[in-house]
Amino acid sequence: MRPQLRAELARLARRLHAAGWVANHDGNASVRLGRDRFLCTPTAVSKADVDEPMLIVVDAAGKVVEGSRKPFGELDVHLAIYRARPDAQAVLHAHPPHATAFGVAGVSLELAAMPEVLVSLGAGVPTVPLALPKSAELLDGVTKAARASHAFLVAGNGAFSMGADLDQAFLRLELVEHYARVVHLARQLGGVRELSPEQRQKMLDARAKAGLEPPGASSSPAPAESAKPVPAAAASGKAWPARKAGAGATPPDYEAIAAKIAQRLGGRAPAEGELRRLVSEEVRAALDAT
Repeated sequence: MRPQLRAELARLARRLHAAGWVANHDGNASVRLGRDRFLCTPTAVSKADVDEPMLIVVDAAGKVVEGSRKPFGELDVHLAIYRARPDAQAVLHAHPPHATAFGVAGVSLELAAMPEVLVSLGAGVPTVPLALPKSAELLDGVTKAARASHAFLVAGNGAFSMGADLDQAFLRLELVEHYARVVHLARQLGGVRELSPEQRQKMLDARAKAGLEPPGASSSPAPAESAKPVPAAAASGKAWPARKAGAGATPPDYEAIAAKIAQRLGGRAPAEGELRRLVSEEVRAALDAT
């Protein structure tokens, strides 16, 4: 273990509190020491009070091998992230208010509205659906999100980030919260304008070229010049219904469609693939009605 690593982790824990991203005993932080050893903050202590003697070392099974305090309850989530991302050297979890509110409200942060955010974090910040602590559903969702992104929300449980070191993980978490706040403010001012598909693809190409894609991402983005928006129905293998003979060119009422989708979701975050299916169904219904 590097001599300064304990000091860095204790300092990072206090930064989480100073930023206003944790309260009470919320939040946790860990750093990889080796293949099966991790330095962690302990449970039941304010991050404002964390110091070096409090820190503990656990093995890959979550057993304390150094230190007298107990590990935090979400250690299994950290370990799932480390298993999914062998490149990750640090994992942070906190409840930054704006980002956490998106998950609690079931509002997606998977949108591409700022080029800098897209290059750093990808095409939006995914949300792991609401699940009970320590459940298989939670760990499965976390594993999938960690393989595809450097930071993600967990519905009802704040945000997680990972990085090559503690500082990078902190900066990614900081960007998630900043982006959530910007999106929230933009909606109060009238709405969020996302990048066009071509602009989005150009930024994703730059991200891939810079080596910023997670190693576990399913595939590299297609070249910008060949990227074309794919309707949800086409992506699912279903053809759009032909417009009725004599129908006018009036487009569907997209605000009404969005309202119907929100009503069907009932305030929760959509499961993987669910949003695409709902959009397809509601747009098809709107076209049928024209």
